Amino acid sequence: MAGDDRVNPMVSVLMTSYNREKYLGEAIESVLASDYRDFELILVDDGSKDRTVAIARQYADADNRVKVYLNPKNLGDYPNRNQAARHASGKYLKYVDADDRIYPWGLGLLVGMMENFPTAGWGLCSLEQDIRRPFPFLLNPAEAYAYHYQGPGLFHKAPLSSIIRRDVFEAVGGFASIRMAGDFEMWHRLARKYPVLLMPHGIVWYREHGEQEMNSHRKFLRTYMEITINNLFSDTCPMSPAQVRQVIGTTRRSLRKEVYKGLLTLDRGRISDNMTRLNQLRHASKDQLFS
Repeated sequence: MAGDDRVNPMVSVLMTSYNREKYLGEAIESVLASDYRDFELILVDDGSKDRTVAIARQYADADNRVKVYLNPKNLGDYPNRNQAARHASGKYLKYVDADDRIYPWGLGLLVGMMENFPTAGWGLCSLEQDIRRPFPFLLNPAEAYAYHYQGPGLFHKAPLSSIIRRDVFEAVGGFASIRMAGDFEMWHRLARKYPVLLMPHGIVWYREHGEQEMNSHRKFLRTYMEITINNLFSDTCPMSPAQVRQVIGTTRRSLRKEVYKGLLTLDRGRISDNMTRLNQLRHASKDQLFS
């Protein structure tokens, strides 16, 4: 058996799987090839019908840092991510999906940067260069919301880009069971309470393929807008009322431009998608005004 018998590793790498036999071996091997060794790899399968579990167990038999768990019934994406976190014992949680990879230096860089900023509750990597300052740098709640809504964007990152202190994850209750947008909603909640550490590209590798639910992203645009509205108009939103008004105004103008482009190109889908979100925003603003 390879690996050591460490009881409490520094980082728990969490891998959730459902019918990922094509890519699972590469994902696991990318974690096991890490220069940083103080980790456990927890894989939770959500009822795969292919050879995913058999492949995972081969790695678990060869390395005692790999632990495989099977859900008795299918939970779905975000509930399964929470399930994986329940098995974790590390200080940090690091998601690496069963079709993605982490570079050999990835874990060491992420843990090292988080340790250098002990007030950070969580971190996001794979971000575009900030023209004002080099990575890594810390944002407080108000700065994080402004960075997303008035800057280059932040809350759009997938779980692969995140590293989260386990105590923080547990304190906020993990991911909400919101299909497709559970991470987007989670980053809003985390950012309201805990400083976030921003980190650069070159740490993880995201695979694109036809079996990903992300290919159905357009179906969930209404959900993303609902989350945006709920957080901007929340009493706990860290942005000032003036900032919120500015964000709402900018978003309205952007959506109207998209509707206009749809009219010019006779793109009914584009018109419908953006009119729906524009109406959501209009109703929310009206409700807020008279509340």
